[in-house]
Amino acid sequence: MSEDTGRIRRALDPRARRIVFGDDADRAIRDELPSYVRIDRAHLVMLVERGILPRDRGRRLLAAMDRLVAEGYAPLKGRAAPRGLYLLYESWLVETLGEETGGAVHLARSRNDINATVLRMRLREPYGRLAGEVLRLLAVLVGRAERHAATTMPIYTHYQAALPVTFGHYLAGVALALLRDLHGLEAAADGLDRCPLGAGAAGGTTVPIDPERTAALLGFAEGVLHSIDAVASRDLVLRLLSAASVLGVTLSRLATDLQLWSTAEFGLVGFPDTLVGSSSMMPQKRNAFLLEHVQGRAGAPLGAFTAAAVAMHATPFSNSVAVGTEGVRPLWGALEGVTEAVVLARLVVAGAEPRPERMRERANEGFTAATELANRLVVETGMSFRQAHHRVGELVTEAAARGEPLAEAAGALFRELGMDADADGLDPAAVAAAAAYGGGPGGDELRRALAELRREWAAAARRLAARRERWREGDRALDAAAAGVLAGGPSPDDPPSERVPAD
Repeated sequence: MSEDTGRIRRALDPRARRIVFGDDADRAIRDELPSYVRIDRAHLVMLVERGILPRDRGRRLLAAMDRLVAEGYAPLKGRAAPRGLYLLYESWLVETLGEETGGAVHLARSRNDINATVLRMRLREPYGRLAGEVLRLLAVLVGRAERHAATTMPIYTHYQAALPVTFGHYLAGVALALLRDLHGLEAAADGLDRCPLGAGAAGGTTVPIDPERTAALLGFAEGVLHSIDAVASRDLVLRLLSAASVLGVTLSRLATDLQLWSTAEFGLVGFPDTLVGSSSMMPQKRNAFLLEHVQGRAGAPLGAFTAAAVAMHATPFSNSVAVGTEGVRPLWGALEGVTEAVVLARLVVAGAEPRPERMRERANEGFTAATELANRLVVETGMSFRQAHHRVGELVTEAAARGEPLAEAAGALFRELGMDADADGLDPAAVAAAAAYGGGPGGDELRRALAELRREWAAAARRLAARRERWREGDRALDAAAAGVLAGGPSPDDPPSERVPAD
């Protein structure tokens, strides 16, 4: 096929071509061409409906595109794309249908608005998968939190046992953070809802097209609003990577806790054989190595965000290869990586086996009820909290030196102070159950948090389902509209040479 564009008469340097477009177009055909064809079909339907393109010409183009899809794009595979996939595809249409018909599809468009639209369409599947996997992880966390609402354990600060909570309370806390991460992804994905098609190269078009019709046929909620913004902006990429980076931080922190708690030194949780690995040298090892994959893959969006932001930084606010191509390049692997991290985290959380006896033992050994003892001294003796804090600190120092439990040491202190108090209430499980204020694990607080999680989970699931249904409805509407063009007679504006006899 000719490389003569009228203005450029020679092919791109083959060394540059290999770097920019690859040796052949097969990968781009797999990843991008289905979106190109869908965009062309929608654009053609709109042009015919508006009377801008003769119906017979639109019918021939649609039929050729349908054949190309039915053949699995075979006529284009293995071929070089000296000027990119879209021009390779358009050149095939010209070869197949002649320049008058094959070259008609690009009216009132540019690769600029097409590529911006392709990006949004390609992002639907990875975004939907990521959001769906986060919902699945949230469901597991909420279910396990309910099951272990009364499984007492210490929460750690600075890697030291701090206060008595429950395993369910911990999991619900992680779930609430993940829910906000999901909301961040949803907010970023709002950029998927507006179609850039119609913006052209940056200045719109004088051709009386109907961008809202094209947008609806492609499953978008809205058509183009501003031509420069439509082709210049890829903040959708940055916002998705930013939201995915925050999600990755939450996942990495969950993974760090579970890995630490699964060590022999902590022994708070265990994992079945299906979720651990061994050592090629050390036969005693049971490595929770999947959590290290969670940590590693969860960091991918942060690196991708940095790379994308650097590529886009200080570029002109118009169409830019640095923004639309190089800035987008890190996106796909990063979304795949963090999605895999979510899946691995779900498998590990679902399979984690808490060890209640060891959890209670560590809560006792760590004097986690000491703060509650200080609270009691304040309430029942009138001393200030700072006085009580100091007194309990001394008591813990002495008890630790003697190997004495906190409850036993507290009993002696109660008698010394003439307090009529029961040291049994300093059992970590009792303290956790009594922490019914400030979002603690006791009373109705955890149930309230779990109810909120269930409500928000259901609402997010409905929003994702509605988005997916709009995408599917766009496919159905496009197929129906294209079938109407293929089956219908000539439009009133068709010139005589373009008309075909009615069947």
